[in-house]
Amino acid sequence: MSNIVHVIGTGTIGEPLIGLLADYRQPLGIDEVTFSKRTPLLTDRTKVWDLQKRGAELCVEEEKYDAFREYGMEPKYGYEEGIRRASVLIDCTSSGTGLDNKKKYYERINGPIGFIAQGSEFGFGTIYAYGINDGALSELPKYVQVASCNTHSIAAIIKTLAFNSEMSQLKQGRFVCMRRASDISEERGFTPSPQVDEHKYGRFGTHHARDANALFQTLGCELDLFSSSIKIPTQYMHSIWFSLGLHTGITLSDAEEKIKSNPLIATTYKDQAALAFSFGRDHGHYGRILNQAVVALPTLTVRNNTEIIGCSFTPQDGNSLLSSVAATARFLDGENWEEKMNRLKDECLFLEV
Repeated sequence: MSNIVHVIGTGTIGEPLIGLLADYRQPLGIDEVTFSKRTPLLTDRTKVWDLQKRGAELCVEEEKYDAFREYGMEPKYGYEEGIRRASVLIDCTSSGTGLDNKKKYYERINGPIGFIAQGSEFGFGTIYAYGINDGALSELPKYVQVASCNTHSIAAIIKTLAFNSEMSQLKQGRFVCMRRASDISEERGFTPSPQVDEHKYGRFGTHHARDANALFQTLGCELDLFSSSIKIPTQYMHSIWFSLGLHTGITLSDAEEKIKSNPLIATTYKDQAALAFSFGRDHGHYGRILNQAVVALPTLTVRNNTEIIGCSFTPQDGNSLLSSVAATARFLDGENWEEKMNRLKDECLFLEV
């Protein structure tokens, strides 16, 4: 049986994920990468051409074959055919659509052994972030929700600085997520001035802390987390201010060593998101930093021997791409998936930005 990975959506997350899976087909044990696109647009054909050049195959609704061909895009499979042929399906549609697709398509279709939803699709399945709660996939649940990019960063910082082995030393965690207004690839949604978000999620504030707590709940931990969020007028990277109160003492040198010893976290001495973003554009996989977080070491400090404070930059969706690939590898080869991730980690992760 062939290992086929199918991605639905070619937007901010879907497009780089399709390329990443296509580029690492061989080490990941993938036989074919396919992707679905709903709307034929002249302005989108260049990215479709490039994804096809890298080895991915286009799937569209059969009644739209001619419309895609008029723009020079050649489909290979039908829309539902692409879903049915897949071993693993990754939904990268806009927020909320993945949950709708689950009810409309996924729950009634035989074929895929696993379904993965990207981003803010809370309730789609078992929430997951690579390197944070890998044990949550030991039973290989059929539906997996990859956490959002800021949730990845928050969880990675907590796991690195406030855990000894699998035991939490966290008394409380407080976070302020300073979110970019839009991705550089998006035509709409830019915010001309800082816009604050409501605290809609009770004791957690925004969904970032709620989702991070949900990740740790899969490890049997209930944490005291609270996050706030503000959207700022930039298209570069998210930034996070964090404060971790610990039950045990820690020194600044110990905190720095913990961060540097985690290969999924990068460090930087840069003090602007634009500079970190520029480094990723020049040196990352097609411009992406795939690390869970980029901690700005000059901002790291320890207060009263038990509180770690600092700032980090969030790789714009790059960390969730890595988790999607890890979940895919887990579905395709539950025994050797970590080994298959090694080449991607060696080539795409940074120690310092």
